[in-house]
Amino acid sequence: MIEKNAYAKAGVDVEAGYEVVERIKKHVARTERLGVMGALGGFGGIFDLSQLDVKEPVLVSGTDGVGTKLMLAIQYDKHDTVGQDCVAMCVNDIIAAGAEPLYFLDYIATGKNNPAKLEQVVAGVAEGCVQAGAGLIGGETAEMPGMYGEGDYDLAGFAVGIAEKSQIIDGSKVAQGDILLGLASSGIHSNGYSLVRRVFADYSGHEILPELEGKPLKDVLLEPTRIYVKTVLPLVKEGLVNGIAHITGGGFIENVPRMFGHDLAAEIEEDRIPVLPIFKALEKYGNINHEEMFEIFNMGIGLMLAVKPENVDRIKELVDEPVYELGRIVEKTDASVVIR
Repeated sequence: MIEKNAYAKAGVDVEAGYEVVERIKKHVARTERLGVMGALGGFGGIFDLSQLDVKEPVLVSGTDGVGTKLMLAIQYDKHDTVGQDCVAMCVNDIIAAGAEPLYFLDYIATGKNNPAKLEQVVAGVAEGCVQAGAGLIGGETAEMPGMYGEGDYDLAGFAVGIAEKSQIIDGSKVAQGDILLGLASSGIHSNGYSLVRRVFADYSGHEILPELEGKPLKDVLLEPTRIYVKTVLPLVKEGLVNGIAHITGGGFIENVPRMFGHDLAAEIEEDRIPVLPIFKALEKYGNINHEEMFEIFNMGIGLMLAVKPENVDRIKELVDEPVYELGRIVEKTDASVVIR
């Protein structure tokens, strides 16, 4: 006898997959921008570069996921912010190279397809794309029973951006005497969550810790990663920035040296860093070594710029938020990053 509905009996609900596509169309529509071609549902996302006014185009790509922060989203049953995290981790890397994000594609794998939940995830992706000015031109949802638990899912994506060849930021222009400017982070962003979950393993997430200024712990831990594209791109186009460091996993110690040569170092004044309350709480409740905090977390600075001293005032005019003067670029003697 021929078995009917064999795929469904194996745990894969094709109809639920169709429902997800229908649910997310309205979110994808929010992200349309110049160059986007075709409709959702094709085999490949299409983008028309000829629509852009770029004389010597260089493509810059970035890919990332959200990591174990997803486990907290699942634990707290809050899924509408992690999509922005995924976009941010990709497009912030792209703007660090001086490129404008053009489009994004996501990949969601789950144990059981829950259309309402996955719509929340994609809504967050779309919000991230809107903030980055990137089109959401495609993606993939895979239902994989046996690989993932029924309530589990993973999220990853990649973005492609474009820059004029002459405006690429590769660290070659960073020089001794450059000023280090910092832009604030929104929170932990999407790094160090294996440690974060360990520190707060016995907490429900509803606690309001005295350090967190009245906010429930779960809201602080799921605060989405900030996207810096629209703030920084005008600075790049005006030629005001020599180097950019996206402060992600590895904190200050790993990421800051990636924006300058091996003969230079960053000298940073710790008292100029706007340390967020969550980092003070993590250090306290996790009994974490103070110096190690700077090797793991962004500590309140999500993006760092190396600029000529004469450009500082102009940057502060263009940026409608506090810009923190953190330190300067010096000749390297021992460490690549010195925090005083």
